[in-house]
Amino acid sequence: MGMQVSAHIVWDWNGTLFHDNDAIIGATNAAFAELGLAPITLEQYRSLYCVPVPKFYERLLGRLPSDAEWELMDDVFHRHYAEHRVRCGLAEGAAELLEEWRSAGHSQSLLSMYVHEELVPLVRGFGIEAHFVRVEGRTGPSGGSKAEHMVRHLRALAGSAEPARTVVIGDAADDAVAAQHAGVRAVLYTGGSHSRASLEEAGVPVVDTLADAVARAQRMAA
Repeated sequence: MGMQVSAHIVWDWNGTLFHDNDAIIGATNAAFAELGLAPITLEQYRSLYCVPVPKFYERLLGRLPSDAEWELMDDVFHRHYAEHRVRCGLAEGAAELLEEWRSAGHSQSLLSMYVHEELVPLVRGFGIEAHFVRVEGRTGPSGGSKAEHMVRHLRALAGSAEPARTVVIGDAADDAVAAQHAGVRAVLYTGGSHSRASLEEAGVPVVDTLADAVARAQRMAA
């Protein structure tokens, strides 16, 4: 094989490797309660959720939240999420898939819009940090898109990840948008925060298990 760079996966965290749907819904409904909004179900969330997050709130409020409302809801969401997330674990089979991918001689990294200082100890606590060549969370304000973060992430990986052999695995249409923006491909997984119907609009392969996502990524990166 010579000096060929191995296949590389950029993993999303929330809703992909980390199965936190319950925490997301609990925290979302706590934020809604602050504005007097009725709670929503996971199915409603999955059909309506979008980024940037204020647009998601617009779908439910019928208008964009004011800056003050957004700050309040964002703060309440993150406070309640931190309480709920301790009961959440890795997605089924995730640890084994990370281990197998690395053992096969491939590389992988983690790019999340979750706060970096909170992401790193969480990943470390699950004992999976060593599987990644880079673990990167968000360092700026919340509510934005992943596209620019993806470009910077891949730039930092230059030399260990070749764009033609790099595939993003995530649970949101935004992951596919970010991948396209950065010139790499994506596979979307239906186990997280989006409905299959909304994921299929992204125009990339959509699968129901992380094992299928990895298998598809391997074929795409071959």
